[in-house]
Amino acid sequence: MKSQPNNNRPKRWFFSTFDLLLVALMAALGIATKPIIVPLTHILTGPLLIPGGAVAGGIYMMWMVLGGCLVKKKGAATMTGLVQGFIVLVTGVYGTHGAASLVTYTLPGLAIDFVWLIMRSSGEKSLACFFAGIAANLTGTFLSNLLFFKLPAIPLVISLTSAALSGGLGGLIAYGIMKRINSIRYSEGKTP
Repeated sequence: MKSQPNNNRPKRWFFSTFDLLLVALMAALGIATKPIIVPLTHILTGPLLIPGGAVAGGIYMMWMVLGGCLVKKKGAATMTGLVQGFIVLVTGVYGTHGAASLVTYTLPGLAIDFVWLIMRSSGEKSLACFFAGIAANLTGTFLSNLLFFKLPAIPLVISLTSAALSGGLGGLIAYGIMKRINSIRYSEGKTP
């Protein structure tokens, strides 16, 4: 007589508790840096009529890229963006636009995961992080324009170009931070 498989075993979550803590930390850092970075960039971008968020986005989208790099699981960047959206929606902190916040924060994370799916990466290469940062910031900037700013064509192109440049830079910064964290973990004898 054949034995039946044991279906009573508890199912394991895709994300471990540590993964979820990293996601929450990266989401919180992204929200916390936004009110510091955006006013500083307004000083530079205001005279050019470019929304400061397009340039600053590379810095606070960097945390989504870093969340995906550190967790190294499909959907980690999307989860980070979703958590950011919920934090903004529930607390009413900087940049809240009601329920639209869930969309404008989650879709950039989805763009990161989509880029990494195409590149067959989870952020372990600098080029993957560079393109992920570009995709995240372009998505966020385009959505913000579509929902709130409605810029004319020329300022929109300038804004998207600025978003791509700062997003790529933010992706490279995230890659550098991830490499530094991994080197510390390896030096302590821990495996990634």
